[in-house]
Amino acid sequence: MTLSIPFVKMNGLGNDIVVLDGRAAPTGLVPDAIRRLSPREGGIGFDQVVTLEPDPEGADVFMRIANADGGEVEACGNAARCIADRLLTESGAAALSINTLGGRLRAHRRADGIIAVDMGKARFGWADIPLARDVGETDRVGGVAAAEQAGIGAGSVVNVGNPHIVYWVDDPASVDLGCVGPMIEHDPLFPRRINVTLARVVDRGRVDIRVWERGAGMTRACGTAACATGVLALRTGRTGPHVTIGLPGGDIEIAVSDDGTIVMAGAVAVDFTGFLDPTAGTFTVDGAAAAGVAG
Repeated sequence: MTLSIPFVKMNGLGNDIVVLDGRAAPTGLVPDAIRRLSPREGGIGFDQVVTLEPDPEGADVFMRIANADGGEVEACGNAARCIADRLLTESGAAALSINTLGGRLRAHRRADGIIAVDMGKARFGWADIPLARDVGETDRVGGVAAAEQAGIGAGSVVNVGNPHIVYWVDDPASVDLGCVGPMIEHDPLFPRRINVTLARVVDRGRVDIRVWERGAGMTRACGTAACATGVLALRTGRTGPHVTIGLPGGDIEIAVSDDGTIVMAGAVAVDFTGFLDPTAGTFTVDGAAAAGVAG
């Protein structure tokens, strides 16, 4: 067992993120180790693990993201805020650029200390989500068996660096999202799977949501789901361009500019630090005497 890789456990409104620094040398983290480390019982406990890498395209950093199941994904808004917080503190810079598989982001720290991230523009075409076929109107996508059976009907789809479907419901808590979420995620209509959100419009300035996150499951917060909900609520006439998205872990602010650019802002925090073995999936927490073995 070689506990050689330092990690930082962070969270964005309860969305648990582990950050590894691979800018100087590759971490060697493997999917099986991620699966062993991710559980909250016996593991570090996280929804995503993020590795910082040099960016060949010239951004300040490349953010590589894996979900708790070990699968690599394109984007994570809360992770972007977490690493922006660390790197802006590290460098003293006013802003930085972050490249991801889902596109390049720009982050800065506001005067109130909150991290804001320019998440780019949403894509609404069926092939951009992607969907398995042309469904016509992507603001109202039906035919997903699990959604029909759960009585939540048609949803609105969007790609905000990763794919999302948002169902507009009267009471998100009345739906067993832990049951219906994975079935929608794996529906054949979604060849790369999809993130599933249940959204209740409170008023023109607020939407409350619950999220089943692709490859991670139920989560207290999802930054890209907040972005997806905000831009879809505006597009479908449910809210204005500035909206607060309420999640179980807290609120995220979403602003959509006239040109469609989405800016997300919200709090982040550091939980603890430690060291991990990137192949065995074992770890220690700083200040703790015993190593934990996940899985």
